[in-house]
Amino acid sequence: MRVVLLCLSLTLSASPSWSQEAIGLAAPTEVTDSGLLQHILPRFSLKTGIRVIADDGGILVLETSPPGDPVFARGGVVYHLRIGDNARHERFRDWLLSDIGKNTVESFVPDQGAPFSASFEVTATQQETVIEGDAARGAELSMTHCGRCHVIGSQNRMNGLGSTPSFAVLRAMPDWSERFEAFFALNPHPAFTQIDGLTPPFDPERPSPIYPVEMTLEELEAILAFVSAIQAADLGAPLQLQ
Repeated sequence: MRVVLLCLSLTLSASPSWSQEAIGLAAPTEVTDSGLLQHILPRFSLKTGIRVIADDGGILVLETSPPGDPVFARGGVVYHLRIGDNARHERFRDWLLSDIGKNTVESFVPDQGAPFSASFEVTATQQETVIEGDAARGAELSMTHCGRCHVIGSQNRMNGLGSTPSFAVLRAMPDWSERFEAFFALNPHPAFTQIDGLTPPFDPERPSPIYPVEMTLEELEAILAFVSAIQAADLGAPLQLQ
């Protein structure tokens, strides 16, 4: 009798816990009607003990556009999973993106229509940085404020400091806009740069070592517009270590 009770106790403790509240998953009609959720959700619950059910008002959301992680596709439409800040939600997402989850999705054979695929590439669309500002004025301001150290263009190509990169080289860097937007906070600029209404005044005991660069946010925006329009330098292929 003790052996039987012990075996029964072990069986109950090893079984998934169904007492916790189920997580609702809202999905487009075409996914729900296909039967895919009825195929994958019980398998996930059996594996983890976490109940996920199809629910139009669920916190987990399948949708056809980001934000969210792309989890599967069908007929050229990629479905993304948007989760909440919850460890169980992350567990479901990670399972869907795992090899087991992908195999579970692709093993489903719908009664109608094409099967779902969990193996696909999402093409990232790069958006160009659009900066509003007076580029022509930005060219003049760049020469006035930055030309003493940087080569701005052909007009001062022999006057820049050899230790500072030209505007064309800076423009070729992936993070060029961030560099220019925050240049006043990047060394050595804080020692001699003042942006009206943004940077604190110089410490009287540590004045600017050179004639200070003083500009407004509008003038900085004009410089950004100018830099966004110039041609980036060709830096060549990345160096490869032999």
